[in-house]
Amino acid sequence: MISELNQTPKALRIHIGVFGDTNAGKSTFINAVTGQEIALTSPVAGTTTDPVFKPMELLPIGPVVFIDTAGLDDTSELGEIRVKKSLQQLDVCDAAVIVVNGENHNKITTDNYIKLVSDKKIPFMIVANEKNGTKLTADFGNMIFVCADLHNESDVEKIKETLIALLKKREADPPLTADLVNDGDTVLLVMPQDIQAPKGRLIMPQVQTIRDLLDNKCTVISVIPQNLKAVLENLKNPPSLVITDSQIFKQVNEAIPDNIRLTSFSVLMAKIKGDIELFIKGAEALDSLSDGDRVLILESCSHHAMDDDIARVKIPNLIRKYTEKNLVIENVSGQNIKNNLSDYKLAVHCGGCMLSRKAMINRQHEFEQAGVPLTNFGVCIAYINGILKRVIY
Repeated sequence: MISELNQTPKALRIHIGVFGDTNAGKSTFINAVTGQEIALTSPVAGTTTDPVFKPMELLPIGPVVFIDTAGLDDTSELGEIRVKKSLQQLDVCDAAVIVVNGENHNKITTDNYIKLVSDKKIPFMIVANEKNGTKLTADFGNMIFVCADLHNESDVEKIKETLIALLKKREADPPLTADLVNDGDTVLLVMPQDIQAPKGRLIMPQVQTIRDLLDNKCTVISVIPQNLKAVLENLKNPPSLVITDSQIFKQVNEAIPDNIRLTSFSVLMAKIKGDIELFIKGAEALDSLSDGDRVLILESCSHHAMDDDIARVKIPNLIRKYTEKNLVIENVSGQNIKNNLSDYKLAVHCGGCMLSRKAMINRQHEFEQAGVPLTNFGVCIAYINGILKRVIY
């Protein structure tokens, strides 16, 4: 438990997918780069079944997670399921490594991997797992390519250097709070500790925001809603910014003066996890819903529903009250959506703290292609309460 608490959450790590044929050396690559025997290796084809996630610190890049996938050429009895799970990882990858067997290279399947990652606009490199020579170089032209013995320490270092150079070219994620605060600012966080708050800890968006504010040299004050008024009265100078749980947006908006800037944890998640302008555009679809329309509410994590649950009770009630329509509202939790998206007129997503930015952007595009507006919990609640124009991000 302690080691997990000390690790950077997977959703905040750069995701690097490792793809290739069965027995190409993908698991050996993972073990070599991480310096640990984390991935099971064997001469038996199909040893890797479900994707395996291995977090590590890749300096100077920082926290990353390698995804070891099953070979896409798997023709075993369960091969189709394994291949499907491997292909799903393309939606979360910030970068990819294609491992080829230098002694038995299948150019047809390698070209297929290159097309798959290129179509997803994923930056990638190719690693030829061979002990002698660079005979495959001509096959890959100007693509980023390393020919290496995965059991040779100097070759592994060469792979790391090439991978680091590749990752440095990726587009930086939007800042969480750095563009909203200055050194020395006081920021007030309003955080209900009700039945839905996990016992003994804070939820990930709150922890992430606190850490980011501290990194930006802010003074952070955390308060429960009941004490908000007293804290505001006792402060010598008003806070530069108030960040609240979206569930109490209306209450906090009414409690703080207009000259104090306001946002929510979920709205900040919308900014760093996806395209917030698309989320705002999606909220506008609330005004065009009709009786009988279906609305999908999505949570990226699975948990036991509590009394007055935000996804299953609060947001559905808010939407029905705002639209005054007889709507069919459905809930889905987890990271794989099996529903037919075109059946819905609107979708409302959680903050997505369990998803990487790449995964959320791909999810937004998926809904956009289906013609279904997608918004976010915080953006939706702010829009319904008529305060979205006041909220900053």
